[in-house]
Formats: sequence, C-alpha cells, structure tokens
Amino acid sequence: MSTNMRYVNGTQLARLLGDVPQERPYYLAMARAVRALVLDGRLALRTRLPAERDLAAALGVSRTTVTAAYDRLRDEGYVESRQGAGSWTALPPTTMSGSAPRPVPARTRGGAGPSFGMAHAPAADAGFIDLGCATPGVPAIFDEAVAAAVAELPRYTSGPGYEPAGLVTLREAIADRYARRGVPTRPDQIVVTTGAQHALTLLAHLMVDPGTPVMVERPTYPHALDALRRAGARLVPVGVNEGWDVELAAGGMRQAAVRLAYTIPDFHNPTGRLMGEEDRAAFIDAARRADALVVADETFAELAHDLGKEPVPPMAAFDTGGRVITIGSASKLMWGGMRIGWIRATAPLARRLTVAREATDIASPVIDQLIVRELMERIEEVRAERARNLLRSRDALAAALRELLPSWDFVLPDGGMSLWARLGAPVSTPLAEAAERLGVRIVPGPVFGADGVLEDYVRLPYVLPPGTLREAAERLARAFAEVRSAPPARPLPAYV
Repeated sequence: MSTNMRYVNGTQLARLLGDVPQERPYYLAMARAVRALVLDGRLALRTRLPAERDLAAALGVSRTTVTAAYDRLRDEGYVESRQGAGSWTALPPTTMSGSAPRPVPARTRGGAGPSFGMAHAPAADAGFIDLGCATPGVPAIFDEAVAAAVAELPRYTSGPGYEPAGLVTLREAIADRYARRGVPTRPDQIVVTTGAQHALTLLAHLMVDPGTPVMVERPTYPHALDALRRAGARLVPVGVNEGWDVELAAGGMRQAAVRLAYTIPDFHNPTGRLMGEEDRAAFIDAARRADALVVADETFAELAHDLGKEPVPPMAAFDTGGRVITIGSASKLMWGGMRIGWIRATAPLARRLTVAREATDIASPVIDQLIVRELMERIEEVRAERARNLLRSRDALAAALRELLPSWDFVLPDGGMSLWARLGAPVSTPLAEAAERLGVRIVPGPVFGADGVLEDYVRLPYVLPPGTLREAAERLARAFAEVRSAPPARPLPAYV
C-alpha cells in the first residue's frame, strides 16, 4: 500500500454522500454520487474506500448494492482495485473534452492558445473582458494616502531604506489592527513582505523540505500551490467545495503525518466560503493533535459585504501555542499594485523570517509601506467602499448568470470577490478556450486544484462594473452553448 494513500471509513463516506437519490437501480445513483465527490474534490484521489460490508451498514443497504456500485465505478475509471489492497479513488484517462483533467500552466496573453494561468498581461483588445484576476482598482482616498506618504518620506531618506522586518510604523499599525480584531499582537510579531505571495514563498522556503507533507484545500489559490511545489512539498488535498469537513481534515492530517496546513478561512478563494468559529477551533485542535502548524491566509478577511454583521474571530484567536501563522495583504482591500503583505507569527519565528528574507528581496519598498500605513489609518472607509461596490457587482453577475445560464449552480458569498460556479458537466477547460475566443477570460476549475479534478467549476470574479459583468455573462452563455453542442471525443457515462 502506498504511503501516500488515505482512507475514509463507512460512516464518513455515508456522511459525504448525504441523501442519495432514491432512484432505481439504486447502485447507479450511488455510483453517480461517489463520482461527483471525486470530481468536485470532496473525496481525494487515491483515497482507500471502505469495505463493501462497512459502507452497506452505514448506508442501510445491501452489500450487493455497494458491490454493484463499486463495479460500476471501476468500469468508468473512478475506482481502482488490487487484491489484498482494497479499492481507492481514481480519475479515468479521458474526459468530455477528450483529454485527462489537468492543471493548466500560467501563461500571459499574446502567445498561442488560451491563457488559463493566474498571471497575465493586459489584453490589447479594449473589448476583451478579463475575469481571470480578482483584484480591484484603487479606492477613492488613494491619492490622498499617496500625498501623505510622499510628505512623510523625507523622514526615511537619510538612512539606507532597508528595513528587513518592515517599517516600525507599519508593523505597529498592523499589530494594532490584529488587536482590534481580537488577537493581541506586538510589532515584533509582524514581518512586512512584498505581497502575500512573497509571504507564503518565504514561509515555504523556511519551513518545507522536499517531501514534507503539507495539507492544502481543494480548491485553493493556485499560486499557493506553486510556492509549495517549488519548495518540494508533498501536497495533501482536502475538499472544501461544500465547506470545511474538519473530521476528514483531521483524519488527513493524521494519516499523512502533515507538518503544515495551508487554509484560507476568510471568504475563501475561490469559493467565497467563511469558516465558522466551531470549525476554526476544531481545525486548530486537529493540528495540535497532529503536531502540525497552520498557515492561515487572511488576504480576503477584511472584505465582508455586510459590515454590520459580527465578524468571525481570526484563526489565531483560537490558538494558544503559537501554532497559527497568519498571512495578510494590502493587495485585495487596497490595491494589487502595492506589493505589500505581512506575516504574523511568534516573535522568534518572525526573527528567523526576517533573516531568511534578506537573501531574496532584502526589504519591501519604503514608499509602498508608507502608503499602506496611511490607508490603514482610514481602513473602515476603504472597507465600506469595497463592500458597496462588490455587493453591487456580485448581485449583477448573479442575476445575469441566473437568467442566461440557469443550469449553473453557485452560492452567493458574504464576502470576497468571486463566485465559484458549478457547470453541471466537466467542461471548464474547453469552456475557457471557447470563452477566450469570444473575448472573455476565465480560469477553469482544475487550476485551483492539486490533482486535476474540479473540471466542472469556474471562478468568476466580480470586481468589474455591473454592465461589464453582464456582457461577460452573455459571452459565457454563448461559449457554454458552443461547448455543450460539440460532440465529446468518446462517449462517457452520464454525469450528475
């Protein structure tokens, strides 16, 4: 048995399956339900399935029914078996688009083929709509903040300008913000970085050796996967499409001997989901029992759409042993062009990170830090502006999708910047190709996963104006009709 294989018991799989449609023959409905769990990432690849007897008892059906369902899944390629080793989940060699689901490498526009990666250059065609990037423009008070920062800059120009840990004034502002959110923090626990991506890369460089098992969510932020892969991490995915199943996450931590768990608990990118207080506490407890550290990416934490609603405390509020390391960023709330992020950690780890970053970028730009410092002083104004604009655009996009693409399924998020839409068929890669030809860029689901699933999802940011999003939805509807009318490379079983 491979050491990379995980397992799920009968009770856990029955809970994931939920209410299987009571259609006949029942084993086909069960097979479709398991297949859906694999394709949307809730059931990880190479997960050993429970014995037929155990699953039958958990579901209250006959063993013959479970055997028939497993046989069907084996025929379709979603289950593999070996005598003496049991059965485990897999992916078939082909999909509706005629090739295996796959993550698509990042590439800028301008070359051959579609640009499915997250990094890109502006399109030359002014009519091109880019839904590949979930980052808005500057807030209304940005010019005032820049002017104040420029006026402050002479205080710093007599020295070398290198502050590896970040300007004290900015670290104080960040620490104060954590304290106001319920997590007392000292400035020496903060390391200012050149963006959140730099923060994660720095952490991976310091804490991940080749082969280190790291738990990641499926779906998750693609550049986080890139940073962890470059560090040599062995990725251990856990599905969050329907929210966090902490029991399964805890089992994954234990079975894979996870040393680090990367999570996006606040308005998750791309699903928009918000981890509740009980799940946060349970997740931290699971990490403690597995002796794993937790990296909580709070890039979207300040982007609630209803600012009157009581916020969920940060992950670090549930930590008593310095186990949670938090990443924050100015990019989503303030502006992506300011490459300023930060790490909140214990003071000893912050010192280690400060020394480690000197070999890469030495320090973050002073003027950018000063601008962020000014914006932090007026953060509630920025949050209110973002909430108004994002809520208006979210509702416009949702209304257009419901009218033009009623078969697509999504949950309206209470924060963040994107809808995570389920298409009803594993066609997100050919859909992205067709949409690109029609002048709209989207990122297909597999880019957000570590193992090639999620082919039936797309992320749709709503940072653009409502009218632009309406036009994007119209183009997507034409692209979807084109993809659905194209014959598959080979017939596949019905997908639910």
